[in-house]
Amino acid sequence: MPAAKGEELYYGWKVAFALLGILTFTSGLSFYNHSIYLNALASNPAFDIRIASYAVSIFFLSGGFAGLMVAKLIQDYDPRLAICLGAIIAGIALCLFPRISSVWQLYSTYALFGVGFAGSGLIPATTLVTRWFQKRRAVALSIASTGLSLGGVVITPISVLMVSSLGFDLAAPLLGLIYVVGVIPAALIFLRPSPASMGLRVDGASAQDLADAQPSKGPIDVGSVDGVSFKMARQGRFFWGIACAYVFLMMAQVGGISHQYGLVKEQLTAAETAFAVAIVPVASIIGRLLGGWMVGQIPIRVFAITMMAVQALSLGILALGFSEYSLYLGLALFGASVGNLLMLQPLLIADAFGLKDYPRIFSICNLLSSWGTAIGPALLGYAYTVNGNLYSLPYWLASGAGALGLLLFISGGKWKHKH
Repeated sequence: MPAAKGEELYYGWKVAFALLGILTFTSGLSFYNHSIYLNALASNPAFDIRIASYAVSIFFLSGGFAGLMVAKLIQDYDPRLAICLGAIIAGIALCLFPRISSVWQLYSTYALFGVGFAGSGLIPATTLVTRWFQKRRAVALSIASTGLSLGGVVITPISVLMVSSLGFDLAAPLLGLIYVVGVIPAALIFLRPSPASMGLRVDGASAQDLADAQPSKGPIDVGSVDGVSFKMARQGRFFWGIACAYVFLMMAQVGGISHQYGLVKEQLTAAETAFAVAIVPVASIIGRLLGGWMVGQIPIRVFAITMMAVQALSLGILALGFSEYSLYLGLALFGASVGNLLMLQPLLIADAFGLKDYPRIFSICNLLSSWGTAIGPALLGYAYTVNGNLYSLPYWLASGAGALGLLLFISGGKWKHKH
């Protein structure tokens, strides 16, 4: 990653670290804070925790559909426009939270929140990384996407403190302001739409490197030179293999994350539970950074299959619940898979289909996986009730969903088109 002695640091690394900070705020104030918001909102007599929980599904689904518009926006314009608009929309939604007094207001506000998160989250972030990096894309994406886990480690505890000390009516608008301030300045100051916009070359490569790699195409203009169209991508088995696989991988992953507190609380003491719930985000950070390095050492498809198998195995270990040590092991393996599978989806798509239509291809895959994200927590919650308020059956279902995702990915084979 560092520049060689006497060379200037490639600007793409500044983009990657800026995205790390941006995703820390967006994930911490949305994904990891849902339980905080829902617990506060459920105190309203107009709806209980069950009704409020459906809002999270609406958040993910609205974000998935909004991602299609976000992809179009960042394909045609500067991605910073989508990020800034998304941050403003999410900030407004958070300001509206204390004013929610009915079910329709709850669901419409959460839909607005999902739109804001889509604009300022993974679609523009991964698009920028794929534009700025090729050879070192995995390392750059591992750095940027670490913000997804840091949000839960850094932002969520601060949010809990703010809500408990200031009250939700005051804390929510302040969190909305933090969302805007944490995202927009970093986006405007550090992000740039592509290396070509600064007269640079992808990965900081020399002109000779690019001439050797693409002798017939001339100077590289990231985002327009390499890759295939969405129409061509969707005609292959690989696209549908990865798109369908991530529906079930995300169902397993988000379902497992959303119920981990109840799982460990069911079997551990309060002190052990406090330790256990920190394992997944920490393991996610460590696993993602190691994964970014490993992708450069072994074929990305082999690494992806390994991580999918690890996720299914770890959820099975959690379902067995032999002892506190098996829970710790299961959570650590699960955390490692969480960090890497989130990173691998954009890497696999960019590696197979290139940059030409990347935002659209990724947004379609993201829309499909959002159904799994939305269904996972509810499915495990239903299984928990059916199973007599015990978590063994829900985590076996999550393990099965992960295994099905693995099989679907393998069935997609490899992308055959040469681009």
